[in-house]
Amino acid sequence: MEHCILQIKAAPNSAKDEIQGWLGDSLKVRIQAPPTDGKANDRLCAFIAEKLSLPKGAVTLVSGASSRQKRLSIQGLSEQQVRQRFA
Repeated sequence: MEHCILQIKAAPNSAKDEIQGWLGDSLKVRIQAPPTDGKANDRLCAFIAEKLSLPKGAVTLVSGASSRQKRLSIQGLSEQQVRQRFA
């Protein structure tokens, strides 16, 4: 099964959940959820899975739980496939 690590620049407490586009190697993502009790991280993983048409469990946080710079593990897609879907 294919797998990749996606670098994210997250912006919690936004007006809506949205993909802002690529900033170098990182995908900028705005999330409505607040950055407390892991709510923004949970919503970020669910939102990315939804946008990639993957089950929620296919996207997990690898690092950056308390940072805006995060790394997500994505099961089922290669890095190239992920980049194409967010192009």
